[in-house]
Order: sequence, then structure tokens, then C-alpha cells
Amino acid sequence: MLSVVGVVLALYVVWRLIWPLRVPVSVRGPLGLLVLALALHHRIVARFAGTMASPEIPKAALVVLASGFTALLLVAVFLLVLDVLLLGARLLKLPRAADALRRSWLRPAVGGLALVLGIWGVQQGIAVPQTRQIEVTIAGLPQAFDGYRVLQLTDIHASRLLTGDWVAKVVAESNALKPDLVVITGDLVDGSVAARANDVRALGQLHAPDGVIAITGNHEYYGQYAQWMPAFRALGMQVLENSHTRVTRDGAVLTIAGVTDPVAARYGLPMPDLKAALAGADSGAPVILLDHRPGEARANAAQGVQLQLSGHTHGGHIVGMDQLVKRANGGYVSGRYDVDGMTLYVSNGAGLWPGFAARLGVPSEITLVTLRRRP
Repeated sequence: MLSVVGVVLALYVVWRLIWPLRVPVSVRGPLGLLVLALALHHRIVARFAGTMASPEIPKAALVVLASGFTALLLVAVFLLVLDVLLLGARLLKLPRAADALRRSWLRPAVGGLALVLGIWGVQQGIAVPQTRQIEVTIAGLPQAFDGYRVLQLTDIHASRLLTGDWVAKVVAESNALKPDLVVITGDLVDGSVAARANDVRALGQLHAPDGVIAITGNHEYYGQYAQWMPAFRALGMQVLENSHTRVTRDGAVLTIAGVTDPVAARYGLPMPDLKAALAGADSGAPVILLDHRPGEARANAAQGVQLQLSGHTHGGHIVGMDQLVKRANGGYVSGRYDVDGMTLYVSNGAGLWPGFAARLGVPSEITLVTLRRRP
């Protein structure tokens, strides 16, 4: 689907921007082919180096391709807006407006703007995330857990783009916040255990008194799920697969539950099952659920979850695109939501997939959640 959409947009850009340029065909032809190659670069790279989920090419090449692909998407949108305005000017018989929208320099200028934004967006996408701190009140939270600090990391996407050095910086920022518990809500890696061994090693340095708890996201399934589970545990993580664990303080209990990802169905692996995850849990203990995707929040709230922590959406990547992303995720895309009395928090994520590595107006984040007792 990504390739089909990319090709359609590329052909539109060639038609409306490249071909009208006042340069020889010997220049326009290669430019047009370059635009089409950018639209198909995911498949081209996967054919020769790695996979769609994990392109195994140098970081510099990934940055260039991501910048170009982002610029392609942006210029297609900009050109479409100009063409809609031009059509409106013609229908309304506004000749001056129509002439202004047909000026020869306008579309190349828009192309230049898209390229600048594409480069800047990728630089924002691969930056070390900043900390976002929130407080969540929970009815029935034991007094011993009032002020309890849970650090959420999600969508780390360790890869050839976000390498071990970047991961180490994320870990250092996280440890500096001195949380009581660290949770990782999926999409830790892109690639195989062998390919990412050095890139994920720093995750073993995450520290918190109550440990590090993780769940899987869809990308773990794209790259050797069965091998990653023991690899994560060897890094000191407790991985929850439709299961739960108890955190205790002064005799009080907090239940941390975690479910798998729906993409498991493609691989014949267990689908998300909150009922199984909560089997045997303390009936009076508040439940914090780790669910990579936010879409099932309402159903999860109905099963007694007080706080759900999710990721997956990357916050929508670009301002405006969030309206599309949330439609595929139950209406949830970024930040805090009240869902039938349950608090849902959807983090923008620390990293992103190398195939779409841009952020514009949607910063990455490390989230520190402080729990408060609701009177």
C-alpha cells in the first residue's frame, strides 16, 4: 500500500512540478526517475539490503532517503493545495488569482520548501527525545504508591538509523529521572538479534528499583520474535506476554499487565488477551496495562484497567497527519485521554521506523508518569 500511494504521488509530482520545468528533457527525465525511485526506495533497498522493516544500509544513506521521501510527500500535498486553489479561482472567474497561481516560479519554490522541511523533519525525528512529565490520579491507589514514578519508553526502533549511541543517550536521559519503575511499550527494535545486538545493548543499563518491564509491538514480530524474547530477558527486562506481575510497597500491591500485538496473527502466535493477562491478579489492586496499540482502550477499561500506557502511533509524525493516524487507532493518537473513567496515555514515542523517519510539530518523548491517589 505504501508503495502504491508513493508511486501515485510521485507521478503527480512529475506531472505538475518536474515536467513543466523550463529545462531540457535530458534533465527532466532523470529528475522524474529520481522522484519515482524515492517513492519505491523501501522496496528497492529491501531487495538488496535487509527488509522493509529493517533496511540494512548506512545511516547517512537512510537520512538522505528519508529526507527525500518526506519531501516527496510534502510537495505532493502542497501541489494539490495549489491545484485546488487554481481550480477554485477558475470556477469563480478570478483571473488575477488564477494568473498568480500559474506563475512559473511558484511550484519550484514549493518544491524547495518541501525539501527544506523534509531535511529538517528527519533531523527532528532522529533527535534524542525530550522528557514529558504528567500526573495520573487513580481511584483506590494505595497510599504507598502515591507519588510513584513510572517511566515509559516506547517505539525506540533501534536500527541502522537509530544506533547504539542514540539508544545509550535515551537510556542516560531515562536513568537521570530516577524512576521507580521503567516500562517499555513495544517496538524496541527493527531487525534481527544478530543485526541489532550492539544497538540494543545499552537497554541493559536501564535502572529502576522495581526493574524494567516490557511488552512487544508489531515490529518485534517482523524481526525474529522468538529470538528476541530471550534476548530482551538477557538484558534484564521482564517481558509480559498476556501476563502480569505484582509491584509491592509496604504491603500494598500494584498490578502491571501486558498484552501481545495483533500482528501476532500473521505468525501463528498468541493474540492479545487481557483476560489471560489478568488471570490470578489481586482483585483489589489497581491495574496498569501496557498495550502497544491504543485502539482497544474502551474494551480494556471495561475489564477494570485504571491506566493504559500505549505507543505505536508516533503521535502522527506530522501536524495534520495525526487526523489520519487516529482513524486507524480507535481515535487515539497522542497524549492523555479519559476513556470511560480509565486514563489512556499515548506516547509520541522515543524513535521511529527508518522508512518514515520525520517529525514536524510532533516531538519525540520520554514520558515520566507520576501516580497520585484520587480521594
